[in-house]
Amino acid sequence: MVVSVTPEARQVVQEALAQEPDPERLALWLEVRGVNQGQYVYDLYFQAAADAGEDDVVTQSEDLVVVVPAGSVDRLRGARLEWNGEGEGGLVLANPNVPEPDMPALPPEVLAAGTDGPIGARVTVVLDQVVNPSIAAHGGRADLVAVDEERAVAYVRLSGGCQGCAMSRMTLTQGIETALRQEVPELTGVIDVTDHADGTNPYY
Repeated sequence: MVVSVTPEARQVVQEALAQEPDPERLALWLEVRGVNQGQYVYDLYFQAAADAGEDDVVTQSEDLVVVVPAGSVDRLRGARLEWNGEGEGGLVLANPNVPEPDMPALPPEVLAAGTDGPIGARVTVVLDQVVNPSIAAHGGRADLVAVDEERAVAYVRLSGGCQGCAMSRMTLTQGIETALRQEVPELTGVIDVTDHADGTNPYY
């Protein structure tokens, strides 16, 4: 098993999974997305178990299926998903592995591109007029960091109540990404580049 899940964390995940459409076909995916300030940054999300490739690691513990994509296996080997009940509580990924020092958080060419292109301008409008008024009730905010105009990929940073949220990936996928794709249909991807380890509660 690459990543173990404590009973408390499993219960939290299963409760969130039960709110999804067709939960019986979904797995919990755990993936290293990059590095920020010397720490791995993770994606934790629900996706069909059938989408796993032959090199991905699929494990089942009781009635929860966990998928670790092939590129994240060595980076997550021996990690443990835990529940921390202090404060507002959150899921914590305790990972004994550390990233290589030179692994970039974002491609330099993407950072250099900024947000000034036509797609970036439209994404900014949607964030300001649609997304942020919605998540402001929870003390959260989403800002556009950069846009790969050629690939039509937007890089978004969450802050406030969204930073360190136990299910921030689900917030991004179900709310922010959905809103952006509806208003800017040419987008091919929306990537969360939040430094979740930098918040008061470093939960993933």
